[in-house]
Amino acid sequence: MVIFTYSNVNEVSKAEIVIIGVPDETKSHSKRKGTSKGPDVLRMVTNESNFFERDGNIIPICPMRGNLNEKYIFDYGNVNREELYRTVFHLVSNNKIPIVIGGDHSITTTILQAIGDSIGKIGLLYFDAHPDFVSSTTDYYGSVLADSTEWIDFNESLLIGTRSAETEELENAKRSQIEIVTPLDINEKGIVKIMDKVKSKYNKRRKYISIDLDCLDPAYAPGVSVPSAGGISSIDLITLIKHAVSLGIVGMDIVELSPDFDVNDTTSLLTSRILLESIASIKSSQ
Repeated sequence: MVIFTYSNVNEVSKAEIVIIGVPDETKSHSKRKGTSKGPDVLRMVTNESNFFERDGNIIPICPMRGNLNEKYIFDYGNVNREELYRTVFHLVSNNKIPIVIGGDHSITTTILQAIGDSIGKIGLLYFDAHPDFVSSTTDYYGSVLADSTEWIDFNESLLIGTRSAETEELENAKRSQIEIVTPLDINEKGIVKIMDKVKSKYNKRRKYISIDLDCLDPAYAPGVSVPSAGGISSIDLITLIKHAVSLGIVGMDIVELSPDFDVNDTTSLLTSRILLESIASIKSSQ
């Protein structure tokens, strides 16, 4: 298994941030397969693209804002779906911040259950082209919010990047009263207004952030399992995520990287940047 080069402590107890890979797509209905390769490809691309070699020295690049050197990071390795609940529950219960790399988006249901059982309902920032709020069919990557209702505080949550919703999903979202931010909203209102909206959801507690890479326009991220045109730009996504992370998170995931459909590692490189900029924005002892 490829090890995340930024992992700088040798055991969980010394870590503040714990990277976990879940190479599983058993609950995906997508015709484009391959997200199970996501965790190790992301590690490999991160290790290859974020360091320069000069005069025998390996020199890491710096994030746009924040600092990676002051973070204590441990790469837990890959776990299977059956181990995920126990792993996340243990980490969150011990004040660690799990960053989970998928795999298909259904792993988020297990993560939210583990967090909810540990600390109670949590506000959710859900970046996705699709609301994943199907309730007529359950236990798959399109029913995450319906399956996780018990552990989500919808009044403190946002759907961001939504543009490919089924009628059923919009009806469920309306009933739950979760607010939706579409790419049109971002374009028309501007990124600062959307940043303010994200901040307004931080009334009580830290958030969980879930990033399905198909929230991005396929021009920026072709290597996803369910691409949808008209999405968020790469820099708008990074801006929103860094802002949200800096306000406080209990954990996050990045899912649906499908390397077989990528073009010249475009999506993997962007995902690596999202991951590193997110880590750099985490405030120590939050």
